[in-house]
Amino acid sequence: MNKNQYILFNVLLFVGLLLSFQLGKSQTYFSFDSILNKKDILKKVNADLKKYRLQIIYTQITRDVDGKPSFKNYNYHVDSSNYFYCASLVKLPCSILALEKTKQLKIYSNTIMFTDSANACQHSVKIDTTSVNGYPSVAQYIKRMALVSDNFAYGRIYEFLGVDYIHDRLAELGYKNIRIAHRFDGGCKGTENTNTNPVTFYDNKLKPFIKLDAQVASKSYFHPLGEVKVGKAYMNAQNKKINQPKDFTSMNYMSLQNTHSILQRLIFSNYLPQEQRFDIIEDDREFLINHLTMYPRESSHPTYNPKTYFDSYKKYFIYGDSKKPITNSDIKITNIVGQSYGFMVDCAYIQNEKEHVEFMLSAVIYTNENQIINDGKYQYNTIALPFLAELGRQIYSFELKRSK
Repeated sequence: MNKNQYILFNVLLFVGLLLSFQLGKSQTYFSFDSILNKKDILKKVNADLKKYRLQIIYTQITRDVDGKPSFKNYNYHVDSSNYFYCASLVKLPCSILALEKTKQLKIYSNTIMFTDSANACQHSVKIDTTSVNGYPSVAQYIKRMALVSDNFAYGRIYEFLGVDYIHDRLAELGYKNIRIAHRFDGGCKGTENTNTNPVTFYDNKLKPFIKLDAQVASKSYFHPLGEVKVGKAYMNAQNKKINQPKDFTSMNYMSLQNTHSILQRLIFSNYLPQEQRFDIIEDDREFLINHLTMYPRESSHPTYNPKTYFDSYKKYFIYGDSKKPITNSDIKITNIVGQSYGFMVDCAYIQNEKEHVEFMLSAVIYTNENQIINDGKYQYNTIALPFLAELGRQIYSFELKRSK
């Protein structure tokens, strides 16, 4: 072997060893089976995943030299026909659509908005003590939803949009199977839920300049899964046990895939073709993302008691099994959650710029051992939150080692 061959041999040997080391370090191969066998709580749920109605979506995000992201999805038992009650997940698309609508109306999202009532089950709202000026606005309602999943705020945004507008716009965006047809507050029942209030916008001198009439949905919006019933019994409004499954057919519906897609579309809007982006002002987009990321204690208007609204109040992944203050300021979680009737779901974009970690994770779990709906006896704290927190930690740990 001459000198040149010797040098070439050693260079190739070094490169080979380096690549071997990097492949071993990066652990680029991912499997849910490996992740879900690492801790007892993960094993417990995975061993009976049909009982827990488990669904998971994990998206790896890799950026090129110019910072443009590419995505690789891993699905685990994801099935839009495997019903779960979406609860507060609907607040994400409604927040986005409300920001689109304010842009269309050519008003700022913080413009004063009064909600009137057109029937006995509707609310008339002309004050908001949580805001700086004491008046309601689209932005203030969105802030309250994003920070602590405020149900009253959702009701007013739902009414501002109107049921036809919600479904027409979601269909345009490609989300034809989302159904949003009822509030979470008030006494509206049946078709009353699809009748929405008149709304008026005012300038800073309380002079009205835009009036939106009360709206009646032009058609019925049926559940995309048809008839949906869950459990073996439920407690009615009079706290009486009804020995039959609870009927969810007339309630809201969003699949895990759609929720994951909407959050991804919001976060990575600037990398999409113009026609695929949400039609919102960039400042409003950043406002929504910021408040989906913040902890309640970081808000000044409204202010929240940290004993009630602790840091992990709606951060289920990584932190959900603890109420202690979150001290790691490097990890940022931008997310939307849902919790109701035994169902718990989180859809999140998780990043740590310092460690070059960036991924999306969505998961839903159902914990209702006695199969009685609305009795308040769910295993949120003993199974759901420990599972989601540990799942988040395991995926985060994998991401720390993954070659980007």
